[in-house]
Amino acid sequence: MDFHLHEWPSHSQPNIAILTMPDEKRPFRGNHYNFIDLIRCGKELGAFVYVITVDDVKLWNRRINSYVYNPETKTWTQMMLPLPDVIYNRIPTRKDELRPEVQQTIHSLLRHSHIRLFNPFFFNKWTLFEWLNKTKSTKKYIPATKRLTSLQDLELFLKHFPTVYLKPARGKAGKGIMRIETGSSKAKNSYRLIIQTFRKSHISLHTHLPKLWAVLKEQIGSEDYIIQQGIRLSSYQNRPFDLRVLVQKNRKGSWSLTGIGARVAGKLSITTHVPRGGSIDEPEKCLSATFGKETARSILLKVKKAAYSIARRIEKASGHTLGEMSMDLGVDTSGQIWFFEANSRPMKFDEPDIRKKSLERIIQYSLYLSKAKKKVSG
Repeated sequence: MDFHLHEWPSHSQPNIAILTMPDEKRPFRGNHYNFIDLIRCGKELGAFVYVITVDDVKLWNRRINSYVYNPETKTWTQMMLPLPDVIYNRIPTRKDELRPEVQQTIHSLLRHSHIRLFNPFFFNKWTLFEWLNKTKSTKKYIPATKRLTSLQDLELFLKHFPTVYLKPARGKAGKGIMRIETGSSKAKNSYRLIIQTFRKSHISLHTHLPKLWAVLKEQIGSEDYIIQQGIRLSSYQNRPFDLRVLVQKNRKGSWSLTGIGARVAGKLSITTHVPRGGSIDEPEKCLSATFGKETARSILLKVKKAAYSIARRIEKASGHTLGEMSMDLGVDTSGQIWFFEANSRPMKFDEPDIRKKSLERIIQYSLYLSKAKKKVSG
């Protein structure tokens, strides 16, 4: 296949590779539209962007099997290219990441003398809460959270909080989340369990804690779970909402706010996740409905400050170079800000302005990394 000369990497252009997994049915896994957008954005900003898979990473070779996109024919072509200067990690799932050969590849890249890899690993919810709880600047945003290991853990939380959430430590997009509400019937000690499935919720009533624990154990299986204080979130049109915040490193290598979107809970959903029936809205509009315009703007400034503090703390505690993360922050009915989770592989934002800026920031930060000297550990 013929390529125009400007589509080949020049010596002066930094090479940025998107790392993903191979696929049996197509060249590689992941969001191809997302990758194409990054390639297009790279071209506009003076970087050559291509895709590589974990199977192709053979660091003893000077060249690497890569996938280059041709916008004219809308096809991918394999090509042997120089090793990249920077790698943007988009390994799709935790299951992929935990495979021994993938772990080995990531650690080899982290040790490499000139390749810069950022966001090497997925976050673990429990680890995040441990990190954030240990620092004064971030502790104030953390709801009471504990690893769920026994009936005693459950009993303790239900004694202190009218609503608790159970979340998988390695969960994504609201999958596996459960909510328990106390005293929700005429029975003295009653517990209403809501289990969220895809766009639906299964509700059951329990009067005996040991029986409830037996049901939970069956649901949880071998997964690691956390138990967390339920927060009474601000509502918009009688539906709770939280804020999805995207922070990324900029062209100077500093954390910067790319955008904030509001996620309003679906009619029967216990979370605000869009795949679970939630919807997208304007943060200022949602906050103004509860607090008025002036207070809403003040809260958004506090959200920005909280996001910076949290991002810096997570990066420092992780010991790795991070270039982006999305986080879910809640605002309760009194205006207090709460941290719920952070994601090291943010899903794409549907808001066009945030989407455009997020692509630019990935390329700009990659260009920054390509010029900065690497500090190799280990």
